[in-house]
Order: sequence, then C-alpha cells, then structure tokens
Amino acid sequence: MHASSSSSRFRDPQYSKESFIDAVLVQCPTCAKVARVVPAPRAVGSGPPSMFDQRSLVCRSCGLSRQSRKDKSGALLTFSWGPGPITDPFFQVPLWLQTQTRHGRIWAYNPEHLEVIRQFVQAPLRERAPWYESGKKMTFIARLPGWMKRAKNRTEVLRAIDRTRASLVN
Repeated sequence: MHASSSSSRFRDPQYSKESFIDAVLVQCPTCAKVARVVPAPRAVGSGPPSMFDQRSLVCRSCGLSRQSRKDKSGALLTFSWGPGPITDPFFQVPLWLQTQTRHGRIWAYNPEHLEVIRQFVQAPLRERAPWYESGKKMTFIARLPGWMKRAKNRTEVLRAIDRTRASLVN
C-alpha cells in the first residue's frame, strides 16, 4: 500500500472500488456464514484476468458452489447501492463486511479494502496525489461519504470498522 506506516499520514493509493473485487466476502445465501466470490478457473492462455471474468461463489461451511451468469442484457456485473444492505456485483448477495452507523453504512469487499478505509479514517493528515500526477482523480477514497471523512466522526467510524473486522474471527 502507498499509505504511510505512520497512522498520522495517509496518501491516497488511487484505487478504484473495482481494485478490490478479486475476492469478495459475502453472506452465504444457504447457511448465512461467510462465503467468497472469486474468479472462476480460466483456460490457459485466455489473456489477462479481468473484472468481467466469470466468478464462483464458494462457501466452505455448507459446501455451496455457484457460477455467475450474464443477465438478459449480457451484463455480468451489477453495482448497487441503496438504503438496504450492499450486495456483491456478481451474485447480488449481501457483503459480509458491512455495518450500519447512525450516519450511514460502512462496507468493504474484503479485509484489504476495509484496511485501506481504516488507514484513511484514522489519519489526521490525508493527502491526495498531486494534480499533475497521472492516474485517477476520483478514487474510491475521494468518493467516500463526507460523514466518514469528518474528524468529529473518526472514533465512531473506527469502532464500526473494528466491529466489522471482528466478524471475520467469529
């Protein structure tokens, strides 16, 4: 990560939310325990991996295994946000790493995604990439909701992130 090892400074690593969808933790639709959405096995020589590749939903608790399918329009991904639980873009099942706060919902695709959010929230000094540096300007960090960026909410947001991270241990 480009974030500094010191918790007092954070430099935006310029990731998009799609940077974290290689392994998505979800709630298993069968047993309600943690399951993973991962890229399906690919044929050798089929080119570099893509976020549009077929995915597998796998649950180690109950043995569930499903393959993603394209919808009627030919789309494989559906990103959705709303008042209810956030879902993964491939199977539309609720993400495992999400929690509601009095300000809004905190969610992440996987522990790495959650850790970048945590590093950002806990840092009192947050740096964007310079305007002249190539790369994305509207990264997922830049798109975080204002309530999550406010210093007055830092303690509450960090507690919520810690609760969410603790759900992986149980």
